[in-house]
Amino acid sequence: MREVTIGSRKSKLALIQTNWVIEQLEKQPNAPRFHIKEIETKGDKNLQVSLAKFGGQGVFLEELEEQLLNGDVDMAVHSLKDMPVQLKKGLTIACIPKREDHRDAYIAKGHVPFSELPKGAVIGTSSVRRAAQLLQKRPDIRTKWIRGPIDSRLEQLETGHFDAIILAVAGMKRLHIVEGNVTEYLPDDHFIPAMGQGALAIECRQDDTEIKELLATIHDEDTNKAVTTERLFLDAFHEGEQAPIGGYAYVVDDLIYLRGMVISLDGQTMIQHEATGEDPKVLAKEVASHLIERGAMDIIQKVNKELSHDDFSTK
Repeated sequence: MREVTIGSRKSKLALIQTNWVIEQLEKQPNAPRFHIKEIETKGDKNLQVSLAKFGGQGVFLEELEEQLLNGDVDMAVHSLKDMPVQLKKGLTIACIPKREDHRDAYIAKGHVPFSELPKGAVIGTSSVRRAAQLLQKRPDIRTKWIRGPIDSRLEQLETGHFDAIILAVAGMKRLHIVEGNVTEYLPDDHFIPAMGQGALAIECRQDDTEIKELLATIHDEDTNKAVTTERLFLDAFHEGEQAPIGGYAYVVDDLIYLRGMVISLDGQTMIQHEATGEDPKVLAKEVASHLIERGAMDIIQKVNKELSHDDFSTK
């Protein structure tokens, strides 16, 4: 088999994830040689703008996908939650390995519990979903956007104007920095994560049979079924990619469990629904329909209007 070039963002976490994929593939019989090509994306270049202001998912993908399409790389490793549901023509997600921890972590100066933060405390997050969920529980605190790699955010917590920050547990585990940093693991019955959080997605060209066969050796079908359900749930809300929407699914004995949520920016209006089923498309539609019937689209339209005129993180 030819030498395989893998595209990766330049961040420490992205390279750890890419090297982990290589380690798994190298365990397979007759594994090829691998080469990593580091690529800087639009989302990496501009850390002075909140992700909500970029106007949609894909800010960490465009440059990687261009090199996939022109043949400069053979596959690209992404965090699945960064990927839009609809991919560029000619590309496919050929592999989703077993998922890491899906939860969010609360990290506070002095490990002050979330419930004990003083009124007016400032929590850093790059996610409108996380900000809204925090405000639903504690309307007396403030949220402020924070960007950059995980280690940089931890440094900003200590040196900046933050009392706490929220990070994905999966990234911290992959960086081996959970111990001593996490104050609380936020429960997923309220702090429902982003669709695909904790999962990796390996993208390649649709017509590259050789690479697709290689990637099939580390594909996890239960994870794929769960995150596919989550992504179909998100896709049911047109123009909802930047809205505070949470979706988490898991599989037990071939049965899929899905919990979905839509919440207003101030956290004061939140609707949730849970259901189980066997078919990702049917289950995603069922949960989304329940939320839409209860006003989800009104919330999303209002959020999109607010985000176009303001930045949640300055509140």
